[in-house]
Amino acid sequence: ATGGSVAFGPGGERVTSASVGQLFMAGVIPGLMLASLLGLTTVYRAWKFDYPRLPRATWVERFKAFRECIWGLLLIVIVLGGIYAGLFTPTEAAAMSAVYAFIIAVFVYKDLTIRDVPRVLLGSASMSAMILYIITNAVLFSFLMTSEQIPQQLTAWMLEKGVNWVTFLIFVNVLLLVAGNVMEASSIVLITAPILFPIAVKLGIHPVHLGILMVVNMEVGMCHPPVGLNLYVASGIAKMGITELTIAVWPWLLTMLMFLVVVTFVPEISLWLPRTLGMLN
Repeated sequence: ATGGSVAFGPGGERVTSASVGQLFMAGVIPGLMLASLLGLTTVYRAWKFDYPRLPRATWVERFKAFRECIWGLLLIVIVLGGIYAGLFTPTEAAAMSAVYAFIIAVFVYKDLTIRDVPRVLLGSASMSAMILYIITNAVLFSFLMTSEQIPQQLTAWMLEKGVNWVTFLIFVNVLLLVAGNVMEASSIVLITAPILFPIAVKLGIHPVHLGILMVVNMEVGMCHPPVGLNLYVASGIAKMGITELTIAVWPWLLTMLMFLVVVTFVPEISLWLPRTLGMLN
């Protein structure tokens, strides 16, 4: 959620001084660029290996598909529209989207029945409890680091050693990519952001740029083992083993890593849109 110009983490804790609105807008261009690059990678591999293709859909079939999925697409409009219209905060938007998804799944698409609801709620509660336990420990660790003034000591040490912003950003990327192998994304942000943020500010790195950089790193972490959540979701859908899927996903993972290098050293990719909209100085 947002409080003034301060961004808060999943547990409501203060993380950096960049607002959620700024980060939302800063993520638009990087998000579109990454989606396009991943799409081009898919097209190239489909052409190279001659993947089977479905027959071209007619306009009637496209309209029918759009009509059937319109209720799901409206979820995006409700969440983003509500946030930017000031109707609710990002945290409240998550609750609204959960209620909306429940209504659509049960009463419109009928993917779930009323009998399935207790089972789904129990599974959600178990998953939420696990994630909240991880986040709680991450917050405690972050509080300990801050109370001992470790970020300030690291900042002073790096400035004394003459570390510049290029070296620091390379270090940040390596740190986050390694952490993504063994930790969940929210925990990484809660632990590392309070430590990295003051150093980045001292080196002249914009907080919004640092935030987008961390998000891209987290996305890469979700696509490689052993903790990559996206791999496990794809494994369940495609009925493929994690090892087999990990090998198959390498072209897209390399594409994301190349994009990470670009977005790291070209800050304007993240900062141009919010700056153009007058959200940044």
